[in-house]
Amino acid sequence: MKHDERGRRRTLYRSRSGMILGVCKGIAEYFDVSLKFTRIIAVLAFIFTGFWPAIALYLAAAYFMTLEPLLPLQSELEEEFYNSYSVSKTMALQRLKNQFNRLDRRIQRMESSVTDREYSWEQRFND
Repeated sequence: MKHDERGRRRTLYRSRSGMILGVCKGIAEYFDVSLKFTRIIAVLAFIFTGFWPAIALYLAAAYFMTLEPLLPLQSELEEEFYNSYSVSKTMALQRLKNQFNRLDRRIQRMESSVTDREYSWEQRFND
């Protein structure tokens, strides 16, 4: 398992600034090798496999690799949310909706206890 300079687990992302779909640059960053070396390996794979198998593999990698986030992720929770969002936007939105509903229910419970007729501010302040 790869780790970055802060000790967090590194994830294989497709680079946003790569030449063709960012696959080679993403692989080079993940394995911490030279981008030039990665591209040479890719070109050799294209030449020695007769182009089509390597092209199919490259396109499959581009399809399955998650696109690199625009902003650096600060925590594992952010990384988990980004990865779930990039895989399924509806699943990530459902998670956000569930979290909002839980917070809304908590606020409603607090409001009901504060606005209850039995609630006495003076008694609370005196205690």
